Amino acid sequence: MSTLKRKRGGRLPGGKNAKKVKHVADVGKPAVDNQQEKKNEFTIPPPVSMGKWTNKERVLIFSSRGINYRTRHLMQDLRSIMPHSKADTKMDRKDKLFVINEVCEMKNCNKCLFFEAKKKQDLYVWVSNCPQGPSAKFLVQNIHTLAELKMTGNCLKGSRPLLSFDPTFDTEPHYALLKELFIQTFSTPQYHPKSQPFVDHVFTFTIIDNRIWFRNYQIIEEDAALVEIGPRFVLNLIKMFQGSFGGPTLYENAHFKSPNMHRRELRLAAAARVRERQVVKEVQMVKKAQVKPEIIGDVADSVFDTPVPEKPLTIETEPPKPKESKNKKRKMFKRNRMQMGRR
Repeated sequence: MSTLKRKRGGRLPGGKNAKKVKHVADVGKPAVDNQQEKKNEFTIPPPVSMGKWTNKERVLIFSSRGINYRTRHLMQDLRSIMPHSKADTKMDRKDKLFVINEVCEMKNCNKCLFFEAKKKQDLYVWVSNCPQGPSAKFLVQNIHTLAELKMTGNCLKGSRPLLSFDPTFDTEPHYALLKELFIQTFSTPQYHPKSQPFVDHVFTFTIIDNRIWFRNYQIIEEDAALVEIGPRFVLNLIKMFQGSFGGPTLYENAHFKSPNMHRRELRLAAAARVRERQVVKEVQMVKKAQVKPEIIGDVADSVFDTPVPEKPLTIETEPPKPKESKNKKRKMFKRNRMQMGRR
């Protein structure tokens, strides 16, 4: 009967908490030599829960004042699917964006997701590496939260996600920088105290129509299929800066159109349609006001006129014969029948 016994010695090659054990022969059996003893030794790796948390990435997720309920729910959804995130109170609109670097330093965070609301209808988000940079500013569109979608997918809270990127991220330099920024921001560090040692959902970043589409899918264990969980939103890149919330501009999106310009174009198009209708009405009024020539005779009157043939005039000199009345014919018929009956 063999037993396991720990070998004394220095630091083990399998890690700090790894154990090196060997087989010990039963009592009564002959002892083995040193070479055979080394072959029987094997290393037990440390358990997952005893791993050391080395990548201490922390993300601060907060917003400015003036956001609506959908943005607030989106922030709550991101905090729930990112266990390495932290929250803070809303920032005043009058404060400058450079103050966020000090807030991140006080919260011991090195990444930041700052949602900025303007005109109570436009939402912008800053993804920044505090305090060195770089940082990127996006326009957030097509927001759908977890409460709105009601998807069938469900994942374990605090589990680590897989990050899936579109192949376009490796073709352009600004997309490559965004990819690295997203990896450091959205990926949960290994052995994080609030995270679970499981991988059961995927974050996908897809580039379509010069925009980045974010989706969250659950990995089903049975057949490894994907079921969407939520939330979902679209990021329209505006600018990339070298510093955190400012600095020299690294990239500016030429395809970006501000919401104010888009609304202005819609108003101009509506005004052009109204002017066109007014011009049509004025033309119709001018046509009605013009003096029309009076038509004395109708040209179409002689279309259905047909010539009538003339009849010769006849003069009757003798009066017409009197017509026999019907009563007299009836009497003659009755008389004939009575005579026939008597015979």
